[in-house]
Amino acid sequence: MATDSGQIEVDMSKFRAPDVIAKKRDGQALSKEEIQYFVKGVVSKEFQDSQIGAMLMAIFLNGMNRDETTTLTRAMRDSGSTLSFPAQWAGLVVDKHSTGGVGDKISLPLAPALAACGLKVPMISGRGLGHTGGTLDKLESIPNFTVSCTTGEMGDILEKVGCCIVGQTADIVPADKIMYGIRDVTGTVESLPLITASIVSKKASEGLSALVLDVKYGQAAFMKTLDKARDLAHSMVSASEGLGVKTVALLTKMDNPIGLTIGNGLEVWESLLCLQGEGPQDLKELVCQLGGHLLARVGTAATASEGSEKIAEKLRNGEALQKFCDMMVAQGVKQETAEALCCPDTDVFTILPRAEHVEDLCCQNSGFIQSIDALELARVSAELGAGRSKAGEAVDPAVGLQLLKTVGSKVTKGDVWVKVHHQGDCVSANHITRLQNSLLIGGESVEVGSRVTEVVSN
Repeated sequence: MATDSGQIEVDMSKFRAPDVIAKKRDGQALSKEEIQYFVKGVVSKEFQDSQIGAMLMAIFLNGMNRDETTTLTRAMRDSGSTLSFPAQWAGLVVDKHSTGGVGDKISLPLAPALAACGLKVPMISGRGLGHTGGTLDKLESIPNFTVSCTTGEMGDILEKVGCCIVGQTADIVPADKIMYGIRDVTGTVESLPLITASIVSKKASEGLSALVLDVKYGQAAFMKTLDKARDLAHSMVSASEGLGVKTVALLTKMDNPIGLTIGNGLEVWESLLCLQGEGPQDLKELVCQLGGHLLARVGTAATASEGSEKIAEKLRNGEALQKFCDMMVAQGVKQETAEALCCPDTDVFTILPRAEHVEDLCCQNSGFIQSIDALELARVSAELGAGRSKAGEAVDPAVGLQLLKTVGSKVTKGDVWVKVHHQGDCVSANHITRLQNSLLIGGESVEVGSRVTEVVSN
């Protein structure tokens, strides 16, 4: 595996920052060279922060057409290093991106399941911020799991195992880090072309053959409505395809928590159950559907449904679990620790961090669970220490919430519906009240359908 240094070819002397900003301010489309000039100016610091903010606001207010968005995405990708792979891996390098959810541990079983199907998965992931948990935080609950890898180390792991899950290095898409920091303080985060370019440029830098996007919508998602999620999905699919990456997006509901756990170590435990062919059905469905669409995009399955069955088989027969075990060892976990975690007879909390206290909360009424407010559960879990309110804060890998009941369950007053894993001094009466208020019980039975609403592709 090799790393190619970023190179944006543009004559910087041909343009002036105020002119390019004014052109977008007035609602005109920018040329390829003007967009390249902007992105190169961001990284070279030729654009002052105030000028970057002005351009971002102009884009926020006036938008970008499809060609502009694709050009911005490509220029951001090319602002730093990109990965390249051996010729024999052509058509086999894949990844997945989620726009963020509650209890979203899908990457942990999905990457090894894809590797078990013969694909290469260089998954570059992030940390949790706000109410969403980060994949890297979850994996670091495992003793000695290392998420910092050089590109050479990534190549070795992909050769031996087929998948790795690592953090982003500073030389990948440096333009995004600068632009996102300014978007965050200028009220320009919620811009379709800027969101698209930010997400897709990082994934495209991995040298992918195919990408699947999990675009979540609902109360606990970044996109609150199906229409907004659909717009984002179309924008990202278009930009990614424009960069030569075969891409498909699934629109998935994010009102109720995914699976039965929220919290870093707890979600690793649930991921291990999924890799053993067990665990919650909604988690398994998302892993199989996302993986199935990827297999179909690269041609190792004739259809997405055939691909989903292939992923399900890898979860059932233990091949995905073995890949996860091999990935743990390749990323620093001791062999005996990895093997013990993957053994169904092991009490994983003799290895994973265990909270000092577990408090049961009981149903206050009888009936059927109508809904569970995922956003409120995530906020409480974060306040217990499972999340962070600003970048760089430490998280407690042991704390979180374990659901015993889920939407559609028939319950009786006094049944335990959630276990609160905490360290003793951080659960307040306010937390308990908020958790109880997040549970809605009614008299009518609830039919629980698929989380997947639509599939978007070119």
